[in-house]
Amino acid sequence: MALVLTEEQGMLRDSVSAFLAERAPVAHLRKLRDSRDALGFDRQLWRQFAEQGYSAILVPEACGGLGLGALEAGIIGEALGRTLAPSPFFSTAVLAARALARSGGALHTDWLQKIAAAEAVIALAVDESSKHRPQSMATRAERDGGGFKLSGAKTFVLDGHVADRLIVAARTSERGLTLFLVDPRATGVQLERTLMVDAHNAARVRFDAVRVAPETVLGAVDGAAAVLDEVLDLGRAVVAAQLLGAADAVFELTLAYLKERKQFDRCIGEFQALQHRAAELYIDIELTRAMVLGALQALDQDPAQAALAVAQAKAHACTTANRAVQEGVQMHGGMGMTDEFDIGLYMKRVRSLQELLGDAAFHADRVACMNGY
Repeated sequence: MALVLTEEQGMLRDSVSAFLAERAPVAHLRKLRDSRDALGFDRQLWRQFAEQGYSAILVPEACGGLGLGALEAGIIGEALGRTLAPSPFFSTAVLAARALARSGGALHTDWLQKIAAAEAVIALAVDESSKHRPQSMATRAERDGGGFKLSGAKTFVLDGHVADRLIVAARTSERGLTLFLVDPRATGVQLERTLMVDAHNAARVRFDAVRVAPETVLGAVDGAAAVLDEVLDLGRAVVAAQLLGAADAVFELTLAYLKERKQFDRCIGEFQALQHRAAELYIDIELTRAMVLGALQALDQDPAQAALAVAQAKAHACTTANRAVQEGVQMHGGMGMTDEFDIGLYMKRVRSLQELLGDAAFHADRVACMNGY
């Protein structure tokens, strides 16, 4: 496996990096945060994603998409991590697009076409507690005539408060999981937007005996476990790419500050102790880059065999990004904790991304279990 980008992938990286640097720099996040925007992202920017083809990355060609893979989605995720741009790309064009594409059906094709055109926001509802524990899912869907009755609660549902549809994972038997495409305006659905520390979107959702029709089932009843595993691992790898992008941006900000800030008539970057710390962080980031790239490539080659590479990449990306923001804040001194400096925004974003779809401890445990410990 060659851990390099192809020429086309390199062009995509340059394109999306330039696009976001121009239209959604960190100032874009500040504007949405300070205005207490009810939507939490810019719909015009989301439409521009479609014009560039970014929202169609994982949508099959038969549904109006580009039919590309996890690596291309990771490239966009890394760019979003660098600029902190709030966008429904991850919830909709990654998680929902992969879940729908793996399910098939005419209704699902219609929603995939809307995702490709950035005409819909779709949120995946899996987590039910403060920690990512998909194996402990308690939300249930019981037979109700020809359909189902859905009861339970979900948390940390990205873009859930503005979603046109929710993809809800629920137990339909003791060991069986099923995915449902649920209208958030249906009777019995309660939505609450949660204000996240990093100014990005999430919601709590409660289902109180919500009636869902049989045609809203994605795939087979009781047969969603394998699909959900693939969707979650794809999401974890793209989150790892976002963490990598954030760590990279923090490293660049820190280097620039070391070259500007002076003490004792010298730039602090001339002090050997800080040079050593910066060098060690650079090595850690480059190792993480290789692991993330390897995980994304593994997902494209054989999703069923990629779990180990994904768990390793997510765990390492969590620790690397955390180290990057801690080192960055310390090297900025007291100023690093003020809102005047962007590095504080990165620190908050990294904290949220660490928890999203499993933190470092969760994935370290997965690695241990997969290796027989």
